[in-house]
Amino acid sequence: MSQQDSAFFRTLIIVLGALFVFFIIIIIAALYVVGDDDTASNDPRIQAKVMAQIEPVGQVNTEAGATMASAAPAGGAVDGAGTYQSACFACHGTGAAGAPKVGDKAAWADRIKQGNDTLYEHAIKGFQGKAGFMPAKGGNAGLSDAAVKAAVDHMVSNSQ
Repeated sequence: MSQQDSAFFRTLIIVLGALFVFFIIIIIAALYVVGDDDTASNDPRIQAKVMAQIEPVGQVNTEAGATMASAAPAGGAVDGAGTYQSACFACHGTGAAGAPKVGDKAAWADRIKQGNDTLYEHAIKGFQGKAGFMPAKGGNAGLSDAAVKAAVDHMVSNSQ
């Protein structure tokens, strides 16, 4: 091996050794700064806060007969406001996909003039308009026609 190669390998070993020592010093400093204090992780108040922050925001119901709870309450009456909040608000509350926002009288005026039967049909069967797209039953096939009609009535009454 030539003298240049020996000098190169010697320099390489010195640099790698220095980096290794520097790495060890950084690890020791980090452990010193962080410490070994487990009192925070054992505090039940902190654990409760962490669990509250990481809990799921919703649940998926995969049962075969599952339908929306707000579509038909136990009394048999249909809750239009509840159906609107659970199935329609995502688009009609934000204007997503060209949906007219509830309360926007100008956006609803021409639609209301078409009559409730047309609104019901578009809401139940779906509709492709110039300004956007209305999926059948708002994309929730589990909704009954009565629940959809009640939600339409709710939106119309709040948009006139």
